Amino acid sequence: MIIELNDELQQEEQLLAYMKQAGELCLKNEGLDFDDESTEVSLSFVTPEEIRQINRDYREKDAVTDVLSFPQYNSREEILQEPYVCLGDVIICPGRAREQAEEYGHSYTREMVYLMVHSMLHLLGYDHMEEEEKAVMRAREEAVMNEMGILR
Repeated sequence: MIIELNDELQQEEQLLAYMKQAGELCLKNEGLDFDDESTEVSLSFVTPEEIRQINRDYREKDAVTDVLSFPQYNSREEILQEPYVCLGDVIICPGRAREQAEEYGHSYTREMVYLMVHSMLHLLGYDHMEEEEKAVMRAREEAVMNEMGILR
């Protein structure tokens, strides 16, 4: 899997390696074992002000959020039809992630990896609007986090 990064991110290599591993595990766990060169996710880190504006512009919610996901496909079937897949865009607010890590009592790394897993599942078609959907998505998230050894 290829992840395109903006320049500011390249300094946090270990965190990025964990995030890439998390994305690859999401794909593997969904039976989408693409090779490293055939799958792409655009990953951007933004300030609280930037994510608030994006959230307002695209979701009509005028609030800072931790992560936004913009999938390129509507279904798993569409993904499987392509030889090269750009799954979509993931936009993370590290400032909000740091706040949440403190609030939840775990590391910044854990929070960032969790946000990547959460976003990847959105790009793969999962949602959490209904309780039943939420339970399925949470189970998938926990499976990846546990497999990586990143526990609460």
